[in-house]
Amino acid sequence: EVQLVESGGGLVQAGGSLRLSCAASGSTLNNYAIGWFRQAPGKERERVSSISSIDGSTDYADSVKGRFTISIDDAKNTVYLQMNSLKPEDTAVYYCAAYFALSYYTLKVDAYEYDYWGQGTQVTVSS
Repeated sequence: EVQLVESGGGLVQAGGSLRLSCAASGSTLNNYAIGWFRQAPGKERERVSSISSIDGSTDYADSVKGRFTISIDDAKNTVYLQMNSLKPEDTAVYYCAAYFALSYYTLKVDAYEYDYWGQGTQVTVSS
């Protein structure tokens, strides 16, 4: 079973950058897809980005395209989310999540399809 731990959140001014990390343990991330989700107060959890460890394919929500970059470091068993040009509306708790992707051809978008979750890290963007 995969255990996920996020880190890297914090307070940043609008226009700034942060890099979130999602460290996996208990299993390698081989054959898993990993997603970053976020949830702001009073809002539903939304998928921000996903990456497949099988073929390296990535996917982004329209709201973050061109600003966020997801990547995976197989040697460190860690997934990163580089967030640039941050906006106040990016403020949320960010979660990483994973599912075993060997039998799937497209990256999943819905939170309920992800089986393993981290505890979340707070990102606050001030205006």
